[in-house]
Order: sequence, then C-alpha cells, then structure tokens
Amino acid sequence: MKFIKIKKLGTDIKHQAGKLADSGFRQIFVHIDQLKIKKGVDTMGLDKFINQCALMAAGSGVISGSGGMVTLIAGMPLDFANLITQQFRVTMAVMYYNKGSYQIEFNDFMGLVATSLRVEAGVAISKTMMEGIAEKLLMVLGTRTAERMVPIVGAVIGGTANYLFIKRMGEMVKKMQDTPVVIPIAP
Repeated sequence: MKFIKIKKLGTDIKHQAGKLADSGFRQIFVHIDQLKIKKGVDTMGLDKFINQCALMAAGSGVISGSGGMVTLIAGMPLDFANLITQQFRVTMAVMYYNKGSYQIEFNDFMGLVATSLRVEAGVAISKTMMEGIAEKLLMVLGTRTAERMVPIVGAVIGGTANYLFIKRMGEMVKKMQDTPVVIPIAP
C-alpha cells in the first residue's frame, strides 16, 4: 500500500487553489445571472431560494457519489463547481435581500465569501485571500471524498453533505448581513 506524501498533497492543494483563485471564481461569478437570483428571491422568498440552491447542490452530490469510485472521479469536478455556484447564488441572494440591489460587484462579493468561510479578508481583494478561499473549499470537498467511494451510500452522504453545507452557509451569510434594506413604495 502506498503512503500519501503529506508535503506533496499540500503542494497539490495549494496549486489547485491558485488555479481556482486566478480565474475560476471570477468565471463562476460572471456566469451567474444576478437578475434571475433577484426574481427567485422576489417570488420564493429568501429561505425558499436558499433551500432550492441546497437541493441543487444535493443533486450533484448524489450523482457524484452514486456509483462509487467511477462516478466520484468523473463527477467530483462537476460537483465542486456546482457547490461553489450554489454557494455564490446563496450569497448573492442574501446580499440582494439585505441591500435591495441585485447588481453586486465581484470584489464586494468575494469579501463576504471570504468572511463566511472565515478567511482573513483585507480591505482589498488579494490573490492570497482568493487562494485562502479556494483552499478552504477544496478542504471541505476533500474531507467528504472517502465517504463517497461506496456506491449508493456515497450518494446519500454526498447529497446530504452538500445540502447541509449550502444551508449552513446561507444561515451564516444571513447572520453576517442581518440588516435588510426596506425599500419604500411610493403611493
């Protein structure tokens, strides 16, 4: 049996985090339709919108863990991308709900994401902060990988873990942004 080299594993995580921080977060952010998030929050309400995002994250977790090692290898990158997308959608929804504006700037958004993941965020968005966010997310995903290798059981674990992650993230962001803006309607 091979032993995993801890130093190499740490280097691999740092490398992947660097790649994700360089362009991955911005790509995901740019491809999210903020107007759809506004419409979703307006029609469903914030809590139902968060639940919908959690269910979508659970779906990819179920798929990536359903067939054991085969679907894990193929599905893990897609599951990870979906998990980040749903986390971003939840964060945008809370920001819209509290600020009253659905047009969110990337730097403001990433500052809140960093804070929600307990990554040290400075005044300006830095590459180090973005790498810290990516490392946290990769560690969250990596800790659940082993459980997903068992077919069927892995689907339940993957779906449940993703669902709970998004729900908890939604609650954390709501607590951080707990002063909603009331937009008066003129008579």
